[in-house]
Amino acid sequence: MKTSHIGLIGCGRWGQFILRDLRSLGCEVSVVARSEMSFERAKQNDATRIVKNLIQMPKVDGFVVATPTVTHGEILEHLLTFDKPIFVEKPMTNAVSSAKKIADLGAGRVFVMDKWRYHAGILALAQLARSGELGAVLGLTTTRFGWGNPHLDTDAIWILAPHDLSIALEILGHIPEPLAAVVEVISEAVSWRALLGKKPWLSMEVSARSKSWKRRFVLHCELGYAELDDSYDDFITIYRDQGNVRQQTPSAEQRFVGKNMPLLAELEEFVGFLRGGAAPKSGVQEGLLVVQTIAKLRILAGLGI
Repeated sequence: MKTSHIGLIGCGRWGQFILRDLRSLGCEVSVVARSEMSFERAKQNDATRIVKNLIQMPKVDGFVVATPTVTHGEILEHLLTFDKPIFVEKPMTNAVSSAKKIADLGAGRVFVMDKWRYHAGILALAQLARSGELGAVLGLTTTRFGWGNPHLDTDAIWILAPHDLSIALEILGHIPEPLAAVVEVISEAVSWRALLGKKPWLSMEVSARSKSWKRRFVLHCELGYAELDDSYDDFITIYRDQGNVRQQTPSAEQRFVGKNMPLLAELEEFVGFLRGGAAPKSGVQEGLLVVQTIAKLRILAGLGI
């Protein structure tokens, strides 16, 4: 099988792991690294070639974009002129107008790196929702807490919230309509609580102002609920109450789901797509929907878009 040659734009904190995994998949990777630190990361992770700009980029089969969020729109528009598939880190952009333009230009060519859609625990919750094993789905609760935002270009909402909206896409099959949001602002937005939809609903809590680190996802159904209590757990826990919460103590079952590396899984799918396989899960329209939903919630919370 022909070796795929990927053009990686950016090799920062996250880009270095993308490079690592692409190389582990047997790809040649030419990296655009503009800073000295990015150059060193690209070198340490065995880049095939390191260049300063796209003019120096050799012919490649596809691109992966791992630059700051505010640069995505401009970079995507430029890369689309090469007529090659593009995998861009979430969010696709942080501006609705830019996201709409990319969606118009990039159908079938631009895909968003929503790694949580490849997480074994999330996939297990999605399967449970679709199977009807716990009855009809009532809603989904997501919790994403931690301390600090290392991204200097935008606030924590744009960094954290796309993950949970992509999880809703995977588990519920859609993103419910935004209803309400409240935000905590400490010089910039650092956390929010948002409610979307009615049945099924989505309740989101994200915070970059929490000393406790937490990733928790709960699927609420008519006959019980199921949760992934930590992103590193290799099981989900299912609680069955048969819809009778007054008289019956729920039974608990731990269901093994295994562990995988979601970043590696999504990159493997993208590389497979370049070779004629299935497309990555989040296409340009899903990318646009995430941007539009965050923009609506920011307005409801009193933030600027």
